[in-house]
Amino acid sequence: GTAVAAQAGCLAACARLGDAPDLLPEQEAALHAILRETRPGDEVLLHGVTGSGKTEVYLRAAEAVLGQGRSVLFLVPEIGLTGQQVARVRERFAGLPVAVLHSGLSAGERLTAYRDLAGGRVRIAVGARSAVFAPLRDLGLVIVDEEHDTSYKQENEPRYDARTVARWRAQACGAVVVLGSATPSVETYATAPLHADLETRVDGSAPPALEIVDMRDVHGVF
Repeated sequence: GTAVAAQAGCLAACARLGDAPDLLPEQEAALHAILRETRPGDEVLLHGVTGSGKTEVYLRAAEAVLGQGRSVLFLVPEIGLTGQQVARVRERFAGLPVAVLHSGLSAGERLTAYRDLAGGRVRIAVGARSAVFAPLRDLGLVIVDEEHDTSYKQENEPRYDARTVARWRAQACGAVVVLGSATPSVETYATAPLHADLETRVDGSAPPALEIVDMRDVHGVF
């Protein structure tokens, strides 16, 4: 109770800072889909072009879930992307502790993080695929960034796909899974019951020009 109240106070302080950018109509619609059109255990495909502001939608959804006293898990495909995501999360939720989880942690560091998460002292976790097993208390939201990335699959024993585990955990905990990508996997595109599309770049720039080149009559190139 005390930890949740403290986090709620920090969230209120963050909201008063007013440092969050205004959302575009597409982002508003995507956020509404995540928060209002889902039921516990549902998944949402956030299909947005590069630069369309998917991260801001993640953070707004996380803020709402944290405000309810529940926990949030951010998954990224590789350790190298963990630091960037952690920086964004810490900047937005200044004052809230964040657990960083990846295979480079020592056993002692992982144990400390797991204890804090299981005890409810930390309600935000960011990490690579193995973070999907983190014992967050009252998990309310799982964000799988760049969900198309094959790095979410563990090739050695024990073999697992973090996206599949995320879906199982969400169903067990009554959480919502948000799978974000500019180029979603065929499986997710076909099976996700709810799609939220971001087709406009937040800076207003146009996408790069594309040209289809017929290579059938060109020999000796490949």
